[in-house]
Amino acid sequence: MIVPRSTMILCFWLVAVTPVSCWGQVLVDTGDVFQPQSALTDVEFGAVSTYRGPGNNDHRPNKELPILLWWSSNLFPHFPGDTERVDCARFSCLVTRNRKVQLYRRTVSIIFYGTDFRAYEAPLPRMPHQTWALFHEESPMNNYLLSHSIGIRLFNYTATFRRESDYPLTLQWLPSLDYLLTPSAVSLQEKNRWRNAGLAPVLYMQSHCDVPSDRDRYVQELMKYIEVDSYGKCLNNRHLPEDLEDTSTATGEDRRFMSFVARYKFHLALENGLCPDYVTEKLWRPMHQGCVPIYRGSSSVADWLPNNHSAILIDNFPSPRDLAEHIKALDQEDTEYSRYLEYKSPAKITNLHLLNVLETREWGVNDMSKPNYLNGFECFVCDRENERLAAVKAHKKNPEQNPLPLPKMADSSHMGCPVPSPGYGSVETIDANDSWHLMWPQDYWQSLDQAEGLESLIRHNVSDPSLLWQHMQNIAVRGARGQ
Repeated sequence: MIVPRSTMILCFWLVAVTPVSCWGQVLVDTGDVFQPQSALTDVEFGAVSTYRGPGNNDHRPNKELPILLWWSSNLFPHFPGDTERVDCARFSCLVTRNRKVQLYRRTVSIIFYGTDFRAYEAPLPRMPHQTWALFHEESPMNNYLLSHSIGIRLFNYTATFRRESDYPLTLQWLPSLDYLLTPSAVSLQEKNRWRNAGLAPVLYMQSHCDVPSDRDRYVQELMKYIEVDSYGKCLNNRHLPEDLEDTSTATGEDRRFMSFVARYKFHLALENGLCPDYVTEKLWRPMHQGCVPIYRGSSSVADWLPNNHSAILIDNFPSPRDLAEHIKALDQEDTEYSRYLEYKSPAKITNLHLLNVLETREWGVNDMSKPNYLNGFECFVCDRENERLAAVKAHKKNPEQNPLPLPKMADSSHMGCPVPSPGYGSVETIDANDSWHLMWPQDYWQSLDQAEGLESLIRHNVSDPSLLWQHMQNIAVRGARGQ
């Protein structure tokens, strides 16, 4: 059965306050018997104790609260001590990972972790009274389905690295302004001594080699024109000291490791995926250490830098050779090099946008005075869903005075990452059997096929996600026929 779009929109809001589905799907009205077992202890929802935050006047008992279901079970509880009742800024909700509540009338939203979201495992049929929420702070390479418009439009609420998302996580890798202001770990004079002792001017440290950004291809070309010390598995030409070879040390902020890499003047900081606002520790960590990042990743990274002279942006140079010449010149000119580190003085941080976002974001990084972004997004969804339910209830009582709220839907600006392109050169110049060529562009377009297939399953009110492949095939056949 194909449901007209106008009916779908109306049903989406009306079913939230009635146990009958517009599509003939029976909703489970559990009433007072809904007391699923706690994810943390043997107590039940009806008995879970809670802390009520300031500003929350929601005194409803647990059995009357709307339910949020984390579809990625390993994401809840987020941290030890998390309870199933969350008391947010304005309202309260119950949160669970128990999939048995999927069809319950009180289950108003399903929250997905983007890396784990798979079209062939989606909770179908999609209930017309439920919203879908997406939490995806990781690399775009983890799930390209979300970069296609038809894929991201499946979600009503989003928390991604894009500033346009409902709950932006763009600066998740920048703990605080003080992190940038920390004095350089190694002075310029000492860096110069290490240069004279044989260190290259540029450091490359990567062990994840085959990635969509194809960064190794660019670095390999750059190495033809300037010396680069590469310690990771990718393009390796030097070995770490024995006491630093442990990978957990190299990927964290171990003091010994940080002191070692801070000896280098320049750090190649290339993200594994290219997407607006996708900025990770690849940028912030060398800046914290007092090294100059040579950056490629987010096309909008200039919007987040402390000033307009704090990083070298690869895309500003026509070729690796031109970039190498610029680095060589800075390596010989201490005054010009030092200009890149002036942001270590608060007066030299001139990016008001960066300062404002750091000051106003409600979540914190290693800051116990603020919620973490997982709990923060959970509460964002909880408050919005309570507002939606109240609006639908008001409409039911007085339709003429209280129109239905417009349905909310994400769009490509909430993720929208481009198709992977070669790190250096054009697609036409790359061998057809090149491993990057065989993997990432194909993965990107196959993800579009899966997004179209899932949208078709939802539109046809299908309850078996294993039929995804059949729907994908039907779409491909229709496309081939020009239908």
